[in-house]
Amino acid sequence: MAKNLVVVESPAKAKTLKKFMGDDFDIVASYGHVRDLVPKIGAVDTEHDFAMKYQLIEKNSKHVDEICTLLKKASALYLATDPDREGEAISWHLYEIVKDRKILEKKPVYRVSFHEITKSAVQNALKNPGKLSMDLVHAQQARRALDYLVGFNLSPLLWKKIRRGLSAGRVQSPALRMIVERELEIEKFISQEYWTIEADLKAKKSTFSAKLVEYQGSKVEQFTITNEKEAREIENTLRTVSQGKLKVEKITKSQRKRNPAAPFITSTLQQEASRKLGFSTQRTMRVAQQLYEGIDVGEGAVGLISYMRTDSVNLAQEAIGEIRALIEERYGKEALPAEPRLYKTKAKNAQEAHEAIRPTMAALLPEKIKNSLSADQYKLYNLIWKRAIACQMIHATIDMVAIDFSCGEKNRFRATGSTVTNPGFMQVYLEGVDDSNSQEDGEKLLPKLSEGDLVDLLEMKALQHFTEPPPRFSEASLVKTLEEHGIGRPSTYSSIISTLLHREYVEFENKRFKPTDVGRIVNKFLTQYFTKYVDYDFTAHLEDQLDAVSRGEKQWIPLMADFWKPFIQLVQDTQENVKREDVTQEQMDEKCPKCEKPLSIRLGKRGRFIGCTGYPECDYTRNLDGEQNAEPVKPEIVEGRVCPKCESELLIRQGRYGRFIGCSNYPKCKFIESLDNKPEDTAVVCPECKTGSLVKRKSRFGTFFYSCNRYPDCKYAVNNPPVTEACPSCHWPILTIKTTKRRGTEKVCPQKQCGFSKPLESEESVT
Repeated sequence: MAKNLVVVESPAKAKTLKKFMGDDFDIVASYGHVRDLVPKIGAVDTEHDFAMKYQLIEKNSKHVDEICTLLKKASALYLATDPDREGEAISWHLYEIVKDRKILEKKPVYRVSFHEITKSAVQNALKNPGKLSMDLVHAQQARRALDYLVGFNLSPLLWKKIRRGLSAGRVQSPALRMIVERELEIEKFISQEYWTIEADLKAKKSTFSAKLVEYQGSKVEQFTITNEKEAREIENTLRTVSQGKLKVEKITKSQRKRNPAAPFITSTLQQEASRKLGFSTQRTMRVAQQLYEGIDVGEGAVGLISYMRTDSVNLAQEAIGEIRALIEERYGKEALPAEPRLYKTKAKNAQEAHEAIRPTMAALLPEKIKNSLSADQYKLYNLIWKRAIACQMIHATIDMVAIDFSCGEKNRFRATGSTVTNPGFMQVYLEGVDDSNSQEDGEKLLPKLSEGDLVDLLEMKALQHFTEPPPRFSEASLVKTLEEHGIGRPSTYSSIISTLLHREYVEFENKRFKPTDVGRIVNKFLTQYFTKYVDYDFTAHLEDQLDAVSRGEKQWIPLMADFWKPFIQLVQDTQENVKREDVTQEQMDEKCPKCEKPLSIRLGKRGRFIGCTGYPECDYTRNLDGEQNAEPVKPEIVEGRVCPKCESELLIRQGRYGRFIGCSNYPKCKFIESLDNKPEDTAVVCPECKTGSLVKRKSRFGTFFYSCNRYPDCKYAVNNPPVTEACPSCHWPILTIKTTKRRGTEKVCPQKQCGFSKPLESEESVT
């Protein structure tokens, strides 16, 4: 009897589904997308309704052949890819391929969708199959076509007007604009000095502090005291009039309730994983995909979380029931609100996934399955589980108290504090915050006092402060800002960030984004000449239109036409009317000290520098920080050596990451040898090739990693320092030394599927 053929996108998902589908089904993976646009001009035919020319993705062609072979023997085809636009597109492309190869015959084709890989969800989907949603397919096609048209028309323009090798993206460009604008804010920021007066007090064996809020009858605000002389005068006056005591004048008590945060959606999961776990968006989504597709926790593989690309905060009634039952059992009936908590989705177009991210089984406690998960999987599952449980618990009750103290006449200090009288959801989970300059008083306890009480003044002190510029974006705050502006969708946040880093438009320093000089110039070009297309509102509106296509409310071809006609006209006008120097040079109100012609800020091979507009007649240059001769002089010839590959002369060159030796026959010969950053040999034998040794190298992002010195013949690499010690769990020949805030310094196995770790003994040293 012929079997039904089920196609999913990943082998891990296929392995999990086999547990639930039985012997009547063959399950095979496509390994992601199977077709993409032909990578050349004309792949989207703008003259004929934006017809798109596709080709098989070469690395996945063998998987397509396997699907076709199995389909010939199958009785029906079930397309079970992920429940979003990308998943719908993968299923549609597969359908088109097997239809073109004429192997479908009259076999039925079904589309099955499930938002969690559990037995009940999968079997219910199989009982109620649907059809391919062409609305979702058209939305994905429109998005892909838009990105293609922007990339293939803007990128050549960037090559001509700025530098070869650059590229621009429809969604990444507004994100780059955000990062650059924040950097300009920081550079223009003028710090202001201000002073505060604080009193260290003691009462009933408790010490605490109070802040001056009124002086000589006038309210004290942030910039009331702006210099040290004034601050010291006030400090001395108050110290004198206090006579070592402050009097309690007024006690104000209040109570406030704090409600739990909604369950995770993609953006909030990425933000919290960044804040609490230090995960990048890419790492978060990779681990979440593993949890969704299935992990063996004792009785075969099972999906541990619901689908992780979603912008809906809804929870299924069945899931809410399970969560409430667990709360009552684990935390008591008093931890449950009378009615289930319902959350309203903020995203205007949250329609692609029906639920928030949650554990598929609330009763599957993180600590119960910890041994079945890798360290990253456990951390992320624990985060998702706690957030989902907390969202259905009662509010936290916090008692607030503010005490006003008099210090002589018309001088008033205030101390604030609070106590958590009922932690409610806070006993399980508390949401993190980004870049908060203010500290909550939730941890500050004040002694019980009554009006008229006198408290001891331990010290009166004037404190100096300076205002700070807005912080650079972290991954969490960038995702949050993109979401607030409506730029991107759940599946795109991670790719936006990775693309900006890959193109070297931004750097990631101290977990913050900083634009590179090239990124600044690209942004300047786009904002000056393509203002509309990097406008936040325009980009968000286009996303809304794509969402309308996915709902069947708008046709995709008219949308493409509305975008294309003004866009290509602007590209042509810019190509004809804008000169390269208009983009790469910025005129300065300063004359050249050599020839008195105007100076300009220019873009060179190693970034921006100041140069004379009279070049090449005048060769004056200097760095932006004032050092003269910013641009490199003629490369120095290496005496007594020739290139080991082609025997040409070797030259000492200066690159972005320091000095290096390079072949004079470049680019025909690409031999290079580092001078400043020669890799440090760890003397640890490479566990993969067992021939080379692992050396310490610096990445282009400024971080260190350890890779085989036989690269590119051996590509083995790890992120943490290696040690020659076999893993006691999986017997891999090396361990690595990893340090985190939460767990301290440990020896960990670099094999992801192993998860072994143990604390580093105090007598052990890390080289």
